[in-house]
Amino acid sequence: MPKKVWSALSLILISFCLGAKDQHANVALSGIYLGEKLPGETPTLFAPGIISLDGRYEFGISFSPDLKEIYFSGNKKGELSKIFMTQQVNGKWTPVTPISFTKQSELGELHPFVSHDGNKLYFSSHDSEYKENQNWYVQRKNHSWSTAINLGEVINQDEVFDVSESANGDLYYTNISKMKMYYAPFKSGRYPEQMEVGIDSGIHGVISKSQDFLIVDARHKERKDKDLYVYFKLEDGGWSDAINLGDKVNTTFNETVPNLTPDGKFLFFSRYDEKNGLSNFYWVSSKIIEDLRPY
Repeated sequence: MPKKVWSALSLILISFCLGAKDQHANVALSGIYLGEKLPGETPTLFAPGIISLDGRYEFGISFSPDLKEIYFSGNKKGELSKIFMTQQVNGKWTPVTPISFTKQSELGELHPFVSHDGNKLYFSSHDSEYKENQNWYVQRKNHSWSTAINLGEVINQDEVFDVSESANGDLYYTNISKMKMYYAPFKSGRYPEQMEVGIDSGIHGVISKSQDFLIVDARHKERKDKDLYVYFKLEDGGWSDAINLGDKVNTTFNETVPNLTPDGKFLFFSRYDEKNGLSNFYWVSSKIIEDLRPY
């Protein structure tokens, strides 16, 4: 075949593939988890070309209790973080779109977490220098969300971000100022105090619904990349030693910002395996966590 003809056919094929990818990103998908095949005990890329996009950081993903809403944060290099969402309407998933809760263009928003009753969504904010980090929430209001409500001076007295919630409303989050996990018990509709969780190391933590384990990311001692670890609650109220989630989850890339689906069946996290150090979402069966439980 003449070179000119072959080159023309190659360009057509490339254009067709790129067009198919773009079309796939906007198609009205159906089924649970955007119709993705459920993973086993080996992590798989989540929703490539739809949520996990080339050329963008993706981190911090959360699902409504009925699994019909997905919220996550992401940004391209040099941009403020944004929260994106898609929801299932009449059995079809809507296009992924950005959503702003603070309505402040100078603030980045990230790390969404939908409460276990589905009536609140927690998130964090930062300024253009990735400082002034604070935690917020919005309340469900009919078919939308309320204006953003600051979680208050008890929690936000330091620079903080990345909230997760247990079933009884207790909050776990990262204190950036101290680079430690903190905890705020929910009492009579308020958060009157905060305290250190009391684990050896790790941030970006997600607590299980019953608070029987906590997953964090922390530096690998030899490789210095970030890995995911689990701490289990002990009978005396303390925590076990950190347990590495293993080679299937933790690679030579950074694994960060873990989260659990509302039913506890799957673990989500970000892996920085893309060119130029960008991240994508991966998910895996949470059975890998139970297999590590020391008791």
